[in-house]
Amino acid sequence: MSEPERTDAHATRRQVLCWRLLARVFDPEEQASLETASMAIVEDLGLPAALLDPTVSVDTVVQRFPALADELRDLMAPGPDGPAPAPAGGPGSPPTGDQPPERIGTEAVRRAALVSKLLLNVFSTGSGPATANQLSGWQSDAGWFERALGAEPGTLRGRSGGDKLGGVLAGLEGDLVRRMHLREVLADPALARQLTPSMSLIEQLLRDKSNLSGLALANARALIRRFVDEVAGVLRTQVQQTTVGTIDRSVPPKRVFRNLDLERTIWKNLTNWSPGDERLYVDRLYYRHTARRTTPARMIVVVDQSGSMVDSMVNCTILASIFAGLPKVDVHLVAYDTQALDLTPWVHDPFEVLLRTNLGGGNDGPVALAMARPKITDPDNTVLVWISDFYEFGRSAPLFDGLAAVHRSGVRLIPVGSVNSSGQQIVNPWFRERFKDLGTPVVSGHIRKLVFELKTFLA
Repeated sequence: MSEPERTDAHATRRQVLCWRLLARVFDPEEQASLETASMAIVEDLGLPAALLDPTVSVDTVVQRFPALADELRDLMAPGPDGPAPAPAGGPGSPPTGDQPPERIGTEAVRRAALVSKLLLNVFSTGSGPATANQLSGWQSDAGWFERALGAEPGTLRGRSGGDKLGGVLAGLEGDLVRRMHLREVLADPALARQLTPSMSLIEQLLRDKSNLSGLALANARALIRRFVDEVAGVLRTQVQQTTVGTIDRSVPPKRVFRNLDLERTIWKNLTNWSPGDERLYVDRLYYRHTARRTTPARMIVVVDQSGSMVDSMVNCTILASIFAGLPKVDVHLVAYDTQALDLTPWVHDPFEVLLRTNLGGGNDGPVALAMARPKITDPDNTVLVWISDFYEFGRSAPLFDGLAAVHRSGVRLIPVGSVNSSGQQIVNPWFRERFKDLGTPVVSGHIRKLVFELKTFLA
């Protein structure tokens, strides 16, 4: 076979796999000719036939064929010019220009077969009632898909990062959760143990908690607690470097070893270098200032608890509890829809906060602002974090005028439109433009943005 013929053959094999993938995603019924041709391609590549079976999880394939794990990781990870090229030197080896074209073509077909497996298992979720096993299996397959994109499992679909693709994954997961008979699953300890906490699942639990009791409620609380602890662990690493208060240079540094500024000490004593002895004689030690001003910073977090803001509600409730655990930070938490609720007594325990929220309803920001205003006693040392999509139940102007007045009083105002991981963000454009003109642009996107803003205020 000539080189052009080989190239055409490889292209045809990739097309067969792609057509087979599209056919199975949009129609679960097998297309006999495409299935037969795809099976022949997979066998010729030395890959397991299980790659073509959508009922077999990626975990199962990897357990049976461990060598595939390395091939799947970063399989679709983007490089500076798009997805990384197919490896030509075997699994895990980078492509090189001196590889035979035949080898390169074969590896491209092999990549297409592996990608096809990931896409089919993740994006073909079927219809009708879903089971706890199906949700758990999908979450595992989605984790492998995220690994193939160069991300950690869970990060693209709603925990610590993501983009538009993350929004699609979160939507698929949410659809599976909604199709489950969740109350029956929670009442069965064996089925409940199969559930993996996710933002979609937590949202459903929070919405349905008033209808749960007994064992089902206990299992729901355990799942919420697990999710809260997992997210808190991630956010805590982002906050842990936060320092509170500016350095107070009027206080002399403590002359202890841990405060010794070694670099400055050497620099200042360089004139004492003795070439003959080849020694540096130190006649003065320099120490770092570590004392900080002790005025507590007050952080007031106001969270819109309407249904459209559940992701932000969960993330920011947990974030508020973490900052509340820092020294010299006085955190207050208010949640609102058409009424406002002061959750400050439970701010150190986001689990209890979430159980006291009532998702849904409209928005009446001025009601929440009326509750938050009396908490502002030292404007110059206060930050007000207002988390909402800013689609108000009534008129928009009263809320904006009130927030603008708070800002002019000296309070650091941080309006937040979305701090989720899905990349989806809807913010009332009327508010977005006016906050921008006020010099307080809306923080949207990844929660790290809000962490950065708060750390800057506290530093």
